[in-house]
Amino acid sequence: MIESKIIRSLRQKRNMTLEDLARQTGLSVSYLSEVERGKKQPSLETLEKISQALNISRDALLSPTSPANTSGLGAKISIIREEKGMSLSELAEKANISPSYLCQIENSKVMPALSTLKNIAAALDVEPELLMASTSFVGYKIKKIRRERNITQAQLAKKAGVSTGLIGQIESGKVEPSIKTLEKIAAALSLSPCFFVSEDDELASTLKSMNPEIRELLNDPRVRSALELLADCSTEEFTFILKFIQLYKEHRRV
Repeated sequence: MIESKIIRSLRQKRNMTLEDLARQTGLSVSYLSEVERGKKQPSLETLEKISQALNISRDALLSPTSPANTSGLGAKISIIREEKGMSLSELAEKANISPSYLCQIENSKVMPALSTLKNIAAALDVEPELLMASTSFVGYKIKKIRRERNITQAQLAKKAGVSTGLIGQIESGKVEPSIKTLEKIAAALSLSPCFFVSEDDELASTLKSMNPEIRELLNDPRVRSALELLADCSTEEFTFILKFIQLYKEHRRV
């Protein structure tokens, strides 16, 4: 739920009329009037337009108990998908990922690579930043790698020689790390600092050094979806899958 009274209060403090706000957001005066009176609940995309016009964080317009304000990336994707009337399968197809992997993302079981996040955002016709809220790309990447390696913020902070609070602020996008701090975090994760400031994800960087045949194979969305699912498996699950594949191949030879 949004705090409709806040929108009216902020608009008036900025000496803006409903017409001014409508012009800057591209929304109708009548619609904005209903929003301010609490009769309409705008979508996250519409709320983003209003927050930009009022020069304030979108989250500041949401009530503290709003799901969109307290939930993570997966919940935001699910909310926007439902607002646009898309099924999970439809979004997965448009984003070139498997429905099962998208389900894991929406349930916050995995964090997608930035390239996958951009595909999802494009399929939803929204900016990637809208899905990530205030989180910066640097913070997002750090959090993604940390979670994939089952490292807590405290463990990463200790290894990098920084405070746990600083790691939390960086991951939430409240603080942009200095080059020195980024180098410490990168070293703690055994990565190059360039990884965190590059538009490429790890797969894209690795593909550049591979031969054309393997590169073409790994660029196949179906292969990438399978690899993304495998990356989330435990050692026991991964071993079971390998044994199943071996048994399947042996059965086909018979």
